[in-house]
Amino acid sequence: MTPSRTLRASFAVLALTFVAAPAARSAAPAASHPPVANVEVVRDTLHGVVVEDPYRWLEASAAPETRAWIDAENAYTESVLGPLAGRERVQARLEQLLKTDAQGVPFERSGRYFYTRRLASQELSILYMRQGLDGKEEMLVDPHGLSADHSTSVGFTDVSLDGKLMAYTTRLGGQDEVLITFMDLDTHSELADHLPRARYFGIQITADKKGVYYSRNTAQGPRVYYHAFGTDLAQDPLLFGDGYGPEKIIGVGLSEERRWLQISVFYGSATDRTELYVKDLVANGPIAPVVNDLAAYFSADIVGDMMYMRTNWQASNFRIMAVDLKHPARDQWKEIVPNSDAVIDRFALVGGKLYVNYLKDVASSVRVFDPMGKSLGSIAFPSLGTVGGINGRWDRPEAFFTFVSFHIPEAIYRLDTATGKQTVWWRSSVPFKGDAFEVKQVWYPSKDGTKIPMFIVARKGVKLDGSNPTLLTGYGGFSLSETPAFSVRAALWVESGGVYALPNLRGGGEFGETWHHAGMLEKKQNVFDDFVAAAEWLIQNKYTRSEKLCITGGSNGGLLVGAAFTQRPDLYGAVVCSVPLLDMLRYQNFLVARYWVPEYGSAENADQFKFISAYSPYQNVKKGTKYPAILFISGDGDTRVDPLHARKMCALVQASTGSDKPVLLRYDAKAGHSGGRSVSKTVHDTGEELMFMGWQTGLTLAPGGAATNGKAASKE
Repeated sequence: MTPSRTLRASFAVLALTFVAAPAARSAAPAASHPPVANVEVVRDTLHGVVVEDPYRWLEASAAPETRAWIDAENAYTESVLGPLAGRERVQARLEQLLKTDAQGVPFERSGRYFYTRRLASQELSILYMRQGLDGKEEMLVDPHGLSADHSTSVGFTDVSLDGKLMAYTTRLGGQDEVLITFMDLDTHSELADHLPRARYFGIQITADKKGVYYSRNTAQGPRVYYHAFGTDLAQDPLLFGDGYGPEKIIGVGLSEERRWLQISVFYGSATDRTELYVKDLVANGPIAPVVNDLAAYFSADIVGDMMYMRTNWQASNFRIMAVDLKHPARDQWKEIVPNSDAVIDRFALVGGKLYVNYLKDVASSVRVFDPMGKSLGSIAFPSLGTVGGINGRWDRPEAFFTFVSFHIPEAIYRLDTATGKQTVWWRSSVPFKGDAFEVKQVWYPSKDGTKIPMFIVARKGVKLDGSNPTLLTGYGGFSLSETPAFSVRAALWVESGGVYALPNLRGGGEFGETWHHAGMLEKKQNVFDDFVAAAEWLIQNKYTRSEKLCITGGSNGGLLVGAAFTQRPDLYGAVVCSVPLLDMLRYQNFLVARYWVPEYGSAENADQFKFISAYSPYQNVKKGTKYPAILFISGDGDTRVDPLHARKMCALVQASTGSDKPVLLRYDAKAGHSGGRSVSKTVHDTGEELMFMGWQTGLTLAPGGAATNGKAASKE
């Protein structure tokens, strides 16, 4: 789940009654069956409907009974997955694919270049700086000594305009909360000032380096502060945020010259409403609204006194508008790049030009415009794939971007914005024979007849005889677009002879806001129907059959596969459900889930309760149903989607399934929602998932073992 934008929901009162039994909560595992979780029914009365929750006690993550059950589940999972044959072979191939050099996209400040880099022999990315593009590399922060198990990582968050002061994050495990440290880059010494561990929505160092603006999540909601270096953090003045509750996200940024402070208020994560405010720091003007009264999404960047906004206001596929901040009245706004039949996915202000990323039929392209919207051409790319965000500065003729596809590992390109010349700045050395595989895009009908696109990746000449183990994944939410990208999981799967499929479900952003709205709130069932139809199409077209079909998804994608296997348990051989949302009648009560109410709705609203309860996976598990093999994955470090969802759902499905297929939970005390893992940990976890999927679908993974090798596919 990624934080983005939102609207308020109206809430009803929940009446609770408890019926508890005082028996022991879990039993020691045996290899033949999972732990037995005790049933303690809690009955909620929601809008006149009694809803039973048999495993409410598993919501208490720190309770001794819950920890004992988690330990028993992990032991059971290990007893099932540990003996699987071929683990060493799979681990060896994953080490080849993952233990390679990795590089982050560089950014420049006053002639200094900053980037992350990890060598093949290292576990974590290190922060680096160069004086000049080809200058000597200086290591700034090495996280390897911060934790014995390499579970603590670091990342850039800001560098001052003159390139001499850096703010960086320290992250524990996979938690979203980070510690902010400031470093003098001339002396490589840390400032005494720190910002405490918290969830931040922007850290921006001032032009004079005397302080920092930051937006931090608090119990009351997000708040924007200013901290003057050398002063008491507790005395930091509150600049903005009073009255905004925890369902809002407030981002803070500075213009390129650091004259303008920009504040963005997102109404949760559904791209439905944004407010924009600015403050002229040079004139010490007031915080003034640019827009705060439109039910539309806005994202903006400022150069000089001009704000450029990407918006879906009266533009379902988005357009770019320009606002002179000296004359910001709405009747003075100018449309620079209009709405069209292609979706404007993002834009960048580099070298005095606008670089606009488009999606059309899920194909990525970039067009170039001058500041008044005159077309200046486009950028060429090596094949069908995904162009990463273009990174650069308005006053410099230089940009960096990434390109990647299913069969092409990532490369970083440097673009001379004056001449249009591209050069490869860095290329992944992942040993993968991409030219042995074929990527195709098909279109299939969903339940209501809507045509849905799907990417299929397989060996060239794959036989369509229904025998191919197939990995189907998806997302379908929050206007996020699923575009071609290299995945180690997919790479190993297809080189082992499997098929990988990725449909572009409604709820995503591939076809603009209309497509997004067709898969949210009361239309969320469309997303699940699209996914089921993808599985049926793959079977009907002889790519695979049900027992050889595995579905996988995480976060909102975990909800997707949870709904898929509860609605059509007959359709799949195996399921991997990671960091999922599953109890949709209670999700809004935990962690930051209020951000997502505009996307899903809330059971506290009587009308929304009806459509949520109809699909909520936890409430739709049926006793005696023959469910497929399932691996749930979560952990305590997930501070975004509460791991209670995976715990409760695992216990319920284990107690309910009428099949002999395993239902497992892999629960990691440090694992988070995304990222924050060392390479060795990633190798282990990815290997375990693949072993489970291969076991259940009959795919022999990495049949050539460590000998499966080759050059990374590439095209200039």
